[in-house]
Amino acid sequence: MERRDKINYYLDLADVVSQRGTCLRKRYGAVIVKNDEVISTGYVGSPRGRKNCSDLGYCIRQKMHIPRGERYELCRSVHAEANAIISASRDQMIHSTLYLSGREMDTGEYVKNANCCSMCKRMIINAGIDRVIVRDSDDEYRVIEVSSWIDDDDSLSGTFGY
Repeated sequence: MERRDKINYYLDLADVVSQRGTCLRKRYGAVIVKNDEVISTGYVGSPRGRKNCSDLGYCIRQKMHIPRGERYELCRSVHAEANAIISASRDQMIHSTLYLSGREMDTGEYVKNANCCSMCKRMIINAGIDRVIVRDSDDEYRVIEVSSWIDDDDSLSGTFGY
């Protein structure tokens, strides 16, 4: 029997975590791992006690035709990466890896060219996480060194979306 490689194992966990998500557009799950131990998990959902888009039956960003990567201040949800960071202490996250898996709600397919939004990038940098691994298919993924987000600061370009 062939064992699943560790990177895809943690991405599989992130995909399972995403199933708790309440967003009507995308389903993301995040898992933070350090020294081969899961530190925390997070999925997309409204702050505790507030109604989720899945409860309301609509997404305000979808109603307003807001493109991916823009106007997150209108979103009811906290992103998967942010929820995972909130659930861990900074000393646990320093030099850790965040695994991210996202699926389209309407098709169930993996989000093409998935990436962290600008707000989550800033939180990941400050949390001390070293790398983000993003799932592209059942077996393919991209490894992003967080230091590249510092060296190539896309917030200076004024470009929206991702």
